[in-house]
Amino acid sequence: MDRSRELADFLRTRRARITPDQAGLPAGGRPRRVPGLRRDEVARLAGVSTEYYTRLEQGRADNPSPEVTEGLVRALQLDLGEREHLTDLLARPVRRAPISPQRVRPGLHLMLQTLDHVPAFILGRRTDVLASNRLAREVLTDFEALPATHRNLARYYLLDPEARERVGDWERIAAETVAILRLDAGRYPNDRRLADLVGELTLRSPEFTTWWNDHRVLRRTHGAKHYHHPLVGDLHFSYESLQPPGDTDQTLCVYNVEPGSPTAQALQLLANWTAPEQERHARSEPTTPPAESP
Repeated sequence: MDRSRELADFLRTRRARITPDQAGLPAGGRPRRVPGLRRDEVARLAGVSTEYYTRLEQGRADNPSPEVTEGLVRALQLDLGEREHLTDLLARPVRRAPISPQRVRPGLHLMLQTLDHVPAFILGRRTDVLASNRLAREVLTDFEALPATHRNLARYYLLDPEARERVGDWERIAAETVAILRLDAGRYPNDRRLADLVGELTLRSPEFTTWWNDHRVLRRTHGAKHYHHPLVGDLHFSYESLQPPGDTDQTLCVYNVEPGSPTAQALQLLANWTAPEQERHARSEPTTPPAESP
């Protein structure tokens, strides 16, 4: 990834979305040839010279101070994810060790098994699905049955035809996932697998390029998701995304449901229908009371 170009495009798209009124500036009499703020207005709001901001947007200003970064965050009204992305793009490039494969520790695998009443899975860099429980594989798709290089949430949402039928509000969810990829690209500009994924999505997804060029970034937090399952119908979840201690590049995603809700009942049906044969047999066997001692 060309960090200078990425920084230029990110700053340009962020200032283009803010009107003078939103920034607290007078409209002025000069006609505007571009949407949003002009460079000199961003510079004034950030407390830097127009020349310096222009060099920043052109990728020619090295190692800006924390005060400059904070000024840009304030002027462009960046959220936490955008602040993180800007910091990544402004950081001085360093030689990084090769990115090693990610592994899920045994305790997190055990946690996924414990959360057997709701879908839960663990995402890694570039939205790779590192592990998932049975209900997650039933509600989304069976990632473990896919080739290792295809176990990826963005790839599923944008390239699997079934996802468009199964994921409620598909366009919003898919666009948000592209924004998550953008955040990863800023942190790991030399990730070859991420570059390969972006190339594949560019070629095969009609919507991807538009969303990618928006330079929107998003950090996983919490929210609502809706799926339509062919066996049990509509499922509504309130999801939480948590970073397990010890690995900031992994995210535990849990799809919670209200106890006793239609979704909770549907998930129970789905769990029963898809349980392994020996598990269904064990559930159906009557419990025998222990024999009395003579």
